[in-house]
Amino acid sequence: MARATLAIYGIKDRNNLQYPAYVHDHNLCLMQDGRVLQYLQLERYTMRKYDNRLDLFLEELIQQGKLVLPKEFDLVSVNAFVGNAFISQGGKIRFEAAIQTTLSENLESAQAYYQYDTWEGRSLCAYNCSQELAHIASNIAFYGGFKENSLLIHFDGAASLSNFSAFHYTQGQIRLLEYGWEMKYLANFFNDNALSFAMIGANPGEHTSVPGKLMGYASWGKYNEEIEQWLVAHNYFKDYWRRETEIIASARITLGAEVDSFDNRNSFWHHVAATLQYIFTRELLARVTVLQKQTGSQYLYYAGGCALNIVTNTELIQSHLFQEVYIPPCCNDSGLSVGAACLLELQKGNTILPHSPYLNNVGLELNPTNIDDNIIETTSKLLLEGKVVGVCNGTAEAGPRALGNRSLIALPNDVLLAQNLSQNIKKREWYRPIAPIMLRSVANKLTTTPIHQLAKYMLLDYRIKPAYANLLAGVLHVNGTARIQTLDREEDNPFMYRLLSHLYDRYQIYGLINTSFNVQGQPMVHSEADAIEASRAMGLDALVLNHKLITKDELATN
Repeated sequence: MARATLAIYGIKDRNNLQYPAYVHDHNLCLMQDGRVLQYLQLERYTMRKYDNRLDLFLEELIQQGKLVLPKEFDLVSVNAFVGNAFISQGGKIRFEAAIQTTLSENLESAQAYYQYDTWEGRSLCAYNCSQELAHIASNIAFYGGFKENSLLIHFDGAASLSNFSAFHYTQGQIRLLEYGWEMKYLANFFNDNALSFAMIGANPGEHTSVPGKLMGYASWGKYNEEIEQWLVAHNYFKDYWRRETEIIASARITLGAEVDSFDNRNSFWHHVAATLQYIFTRELLARVTVLQKQTGSQYLYYAGGCALNIVTNTELIQSHLFQEVYIPPCCNDSGLSVGAACLLELQKGNTILPHSPYLNNVGLELNPTNIDDNIIETTSKLLLEGKVVGVCNGTAEAGPRALGNRSLIALPNDVLLAQNLSQNIKKREWYRPIAPIMLRSVANKLTTTPIHQLAKYMLLDYRIKPAYANLLAGVLHVNGTARIQTLDREEDNPFMYRLLSHLYDRYQIYGLINTSFNVQGQPMVHSEADAIEASRAMGLDALVLNHKLITKDELATN
């Protein structure tokens, strides 16, 4: 048995602020012999959204036995444009590497020390990994090794030395094609743009929450060429912070827009958001097309925060540039430790088989119980009565999307029920759509295009056939699409698969609302205690907790 690999993404931010400034979503991954043993997004343990304080909690996790380190392990740390060094709060784990000036195609040697007892410690075999490589390698944990003749692309707000990078995988080697900041203006639409923030009412510092909101907001509008010309002429109003009146005046004078504020129900702003989304998609596809023609790549492995953009992902699939497109469930920074661990495991000669997305297991005490027919039937009856049910089963999903183990579920055919769940229970904005979960076999009957394998991670949207629109009214976007998550087989998620099968076979219910089990601004629940507390706070009608049903009355009294 080879030495284990501990991978961390814990680079210290430049500032200690209310919101992460440059570095967010700290995480760790422990692998051995090509298999993930433990993984944690720090926010799930601390219940602080986008938490970037791994240095404060790593020793605590080890000392309390929540992170079980073997006697011998190697360390790989993911760096960032803000630096390389990591030191835990008590100094028991230290990591240092030379500053990167060019992007490497491989892991780079580093220095690390682990003090495992009061007076005892050892130097570790250590490596430094760029965010660019870690992002693309996060695919490996879910799809296995890269296929021959693959294009590997990372695209996000900022990584180690770029915000966009491309590699070509051929003959067992990763070859760097390009990296740089030329595409940063596109990513900035979603995380660093004064106009975008003003349209959805976000404050500076809330950049980590803006991308999903703006994507949902854009679905209410349509691309407009005149609006694009206006945006380009003003550099997309990127730096117009605290200059909202100037933006409004420009819109009125240049375009004749009937706006006097940033009222997010005004259709003009919907069209502005949709135009930004259209430009983002068009320009990314243009760049990917050039790279595909340059390399002749048959496959695309894509990661980085921008890979969460379902509209662009859908266009990538429908472009037919590649035989297949792969994106991991934790394609944003939450997957960096997974990617780095995979690279080191491959370097050791280990084969990495595809993993389930349910990897978040640090700090959980799991006592699995059988799924009996009674809980399926009882849960179904509650849902059929229009109830909202929380689900907290087993290990949690890796990444930002709820995939059935940390979900809130309800019937998908009632707009008012969906609005109550999204806006009143979860406190989300009115314009944000809510997603369904379905059996893949059922979803294929409802959509105008075949269901792609990326739907299992809720990474695409689909146009719903008009005949089924009323049956899915609660999960249908205003533009007639739905961000469907699908399950192919019972092994994908036994409880959800059986529940969906029962509802469809007996009651002709085509799917369920599936939204993350959290209140706006908080991480998804992690532990049983988190789930119970959140259920009470949100007033849920019931909770499925590790395959046991707890009613609202029981939640109130226990």
